[in-house]
Amino acid sequence: MPSDADLRRPFWWLVALTLVLDRVTKLLAERELLAAPIDVLGEVVRFRLAYNPGAAFGLGATFGPASRWIFGVIALAAAWLLWKMSRETPATNRLRQYAVGFIAGGALGNLIDRLLSSRGVIDFIDVGLSAGTWRWPTFNVADMAVSCGAVALAISLWHEDTTRRREMPG
Repeated sequence: MPSDADLRRPFWWLVALTLVLDRVTKLLAERELLAAPIDVLGEVVRFRLAYNPGAAFGLGATFGPASRWIFGVIALAAAWLLWKMSRETPATNRLRQYAVGFIAGGALGNLIDRLLSSRGVIDFIDVGLSAGTWRWPTFNVADMAVSCGAVALAISLWHEDTTRRREMPG
């Protein structure tokens, strides 16, 4: 029978996998997208290099030169809390282990960008309906991991709450 630590390894594997995929894609984006964006599906999906000194998806406040450090501290705190959540979650709750692993990996991926450059986080996935209007803010693999992980975490917590309410006496 696998130990509790063995069952928790998906958390660490997903953190590592997210970090590697995020870093590799960002390095490729910086190398390949300097000259011009690349259309993937016409104007609907394209790769376009952008730097984001603010919050995820370019949303939220920026704090000038202090942004990289403020958001960096937030990312470190989030990763630590997610690690604690992973440790406190039953190892058999794979959905929650995966969710917190993806969120932590994404947070740390964007943290690396903030530490390496004052320009901000490297974004390169541009999705929308027409040039300049009706476009989602440019994002990256780390942002996708955080978003998908957050949805999975919400589902996991909702399922836990639903189960707890069903088991409560009358």
